[in-house]
Amino acid sequence: MKQSLLDLQTQSREALGDAIEKDVIALDEYTIEVDATRWHEVALALRDTLGFEQLIDLCGVDYVAWKRTNWETLEAPNEGFSRGVFDFEEVVSELPLDMPRRFAVVMHLLSVQHNRRIRVRAFIEDTQQPEIDSVVDVWSAANWFEREAFDLFGIIFRGHPDLRRILTDYGFIGHPLRKDFPLTGHVEMRYDPEKARCVYEPVSIENRVNVPRVIRHEPVGEEG
Repeated sequence: MKQSLLDLQTQSREALGDAIEKDVIALDEYTIEVDATRWHEVALALRDTLGFEQLIDLCGVDYVAWKRTNWETLEAPNEGFSRGVFDFEEVVSELPLDMPRRFAVVMHLLSVQHNRRIRVRAFIEDTQQPEIDSVVDVWSAANWFEREAFDLFGIIFRGHPDLRRILTDYGFIGHPLRKDFPLTGHVEMRYDPEKARCVYEPVSIENRVNVPRVIRHEPVGEEG
């Protein structure tokens, strides 16, 4: 294990104290999990005390049905969680959508002066209305990242100067990267030449599982 990571771990624990709920060094990366109510406080300490002057990325994560998959098998079963299965509505109805700590915010930071990186994660307790403090005043680059997390996951960033959708259309309903949002969406859009405008209609795409076809040829000159 690199000494630089051990030094960063020691310095982070000293600077952040009990704000760190868990930390781990794995694959030459240092990750800390912090109290969501102290998100902004931690951000300031990381910038001003530990020298992480640059925000590389910030995103939301939906942990509902974590580690449940439909694909890690030798066959192609129509079971488990996948947004592409035939019985999508039935699968979604079984998901614990109100589970605590369903949503998390993750950010990756870079210290140019010390040449080191850190990953920071915070779980949000309120699943019905996930909220966390904005860090736009700490790193201005967080502006559009937080708008994206708001748009796609429905995470509200308190104190954001302009929190509105950034990728979806005006009047869009729902948050596309939540696990309970259907892969095909709810509506589709097309241009209507008679009305001379775009119109929205119920989605007509069929949900299906694409199973790859494998063609095996028998070896020439061998039996069985």
